[in-house]
Amino acid sequence: MNVFVIGIGLIGGSFVKDIKAKMPEVTIYGIDASEANLEEAFALNLIDVKSSYDALDLADFVMVSIPVDVAVEELPKILDKVNEGCVVCDAGSTKELICDALEDHPKRRNFLACHPIAGTEFSGPSAAINGLYDGKTNIICEVEKTAFKLQEKALGIFQLLGMRIRYMNPKAHDKHIAYVSHLSHISSFMLGKTVIEKEKNERDIFDMAGSGFESTVRLAKSSPAMWTPIFEQNKDNVIETLAEYIQNLEHFKKMIEADDFEGVYNEMNNTNKIKSILKGIPLNKK
Repeated sequence: MNVFVIGIGLIGGSFVKDIKAKMPEVTIYGIDASEANLEEAFALNLIDVKSSYDALDLADFVMVSIPVDVAVEELPKILDKVNEGCVVCDAGSTKELICDALEDHPKRRNFLACHPIAGTEFSGPSAAINGLYDGKTNIICEVEKTAFKLQEKALGIFQLLGMRIRYMNPKAHDKHIAYVSHLSHISSFMLGKTVIEKEKNERDIFDMAGSGFESTVRLAKSSPAMWTPIFEQNKDNVIETLAEYIQNLEHFKKMIEADDFEGVYNEMNNTNKIKSILKGIPLNKK
């Protein structure tokens, strides 16, 4: 089987690592806008062939793991090139705009809109890790618009990698993901900004910051080039979640100002139920 990965970073590279482990007979073709990324991916043995769109007619499976603004422009071109038996999957953190852009494409049946809920704060080919997708959820949108045999091909690969499948419409996906993913990234970036602006001495930050700060600000190490387009594409949902978050922060601040520490305790105690909701979801140590 010929597997093409377009965008050889953390997501695409980790996908390749697991595919090679589970299906050693596959040939991995890599395509990336960065020649340096391609060279690095080849040196790391992530890809077997440095390729281009001109070879996409050879593909049986295509994973597109590029920034969502670029994906909107590139996915139609990718679908133009693939053969009828090839399935093209994306890994974008927003789905509505991508699905809308491909709605009338002649090869819409060859596309499966996906969002694997997996990743770390690192980027680039060297960030790829084994087992990134094992036990993770893969959200699939508009599955009914993909040819059934191509659905089966993609689902077979996802299940081989140990992924759980969840189906959702694009609008609902983008709304929910704004709360559980996009907001946490914004919070992390802004916490990092607040600390950097206030604590001018970098040595003090390093020496005094504990594991709580490190885990909370971890996502601030994520790529701005990837996350800015996500916030742009999901602007309305992000603004709504931010407004609710800011309201909660203001309420918490007012309770402290009013010496209402019983209220502070109750607020935190009521939120402790998140422990039972998230029980069994391991922290990524990478």
